[in-house]
Amino acid sequence: MTRALITGITGQDGSYLAELLLDKGYEVFGFARQTSWYRPNCASHLAHRVTVLFGDMTEGTDIGNAIQESKPDEIYNLASQSRPGESWATAPETLLVNGLGAVRLFESVRHNRPNARVYHASSSEMYGRTASGPQNESTAFNPANPYAAAKVYAHHMAAIYRDSYGLYIASGILFNHESERRPLHFLAQKVAYGAACASLGIANSPDRNERGRPIVEDGKLALGNLAVARDWGYAPDFVRAMWMILQQEKPADFVIGTGKLHTLNDLCEAAYRCIGLDWEQCVLSDPALVRPLEPGNSLADPSRARKVLGWQPTVSFEEMVAKMVRAQVKRLQSLIDN
Repeated sequence: MTRALITGITGQDGSYLAELLLDKGYEVFGFARQTSWYRPNCASHLAHRVTVLFGDMTEGTDIGNAIQESKPDEIYNLASQSRPGESWATAPETLLVNGLGAVRLFESVRHNRPNARVYHASSSEMYGRTASGPQNESTAFNPANPYAAAKVYAHHMAAIYRDSYGLYIASGILFNHESERRPLHFLAQKVAYGAACASLGIANSPDRNERGRPIVEDGKLALGNLAVARDWGYAPDFVRAMWMILQQEKPADFVIGTGKLHTLNDLCEAAYRCIGLDWEQCVLSDPALVRPLEPGNSLADPSRARKVLGWQPTVSFEEMVAKMVRAQVKRLQSLIDN
């Protein structure tokens, strides 16, 4: 039985990946902080199917102990401070977790499990304010926030450890991927939540945004720059790509995305169309929610993944948004009923 260790198992990607690997007959270990695991999380329903090892990505000893105990054949490093917009307020922590945490994992693999295959989660945020597009594996990085800068550091260190020590470390440069399990502080989920509130007639939402205000206030969903454009895909499709990357004979980096660009306007239109409302009557742009330095248009060129991995997305942008809106309506309705 193949053994896999997933850091960040409590998050959206970690939980979907755990399900995928369990379905393939893997023995799955998760690495998480106790505080994250013991409160409700995306992988809570898997508690009796996975073995969770507790620790912190900023502690090399914790990572080493987890690798020694799980003896994994495959390691998926998904642990991250995952909020680019909020990384301005937590820049030191973001570097410790996203940058140095990854290096501590690579170092532990080198000493304790050198034959393991390692998938490292890189990010399209690394391209930042790039002038070229769409972005592929050769596009230069130009990070526009602390989160992206930490990811660039870890991405380069992954290649250095791979080339210097002969380790199997492959990075997936994943573009935006969403699902029903996305936390509310992520943009696409916030839009789905706003549409759900409008559907149920909730003028002032119980959940709050990063400014401490209701996400929906006086019937309006407050967002930042409505002209921002992203390549949005469905998370279960993307975790399938992670597994496919580690099945290759030799380690290599891959850009994973849909290759289709949508603006935040498009996202709002798709979400509110699901409930039969005009998004322009329900959404406003709040300058206080605009990032200090906004990345450029983020569009993937996934041609290498299509050619080498045989990977392509199966869920469209519109289907993804509809799934998210339905899930938020169901969640909010249950709160109302109770």
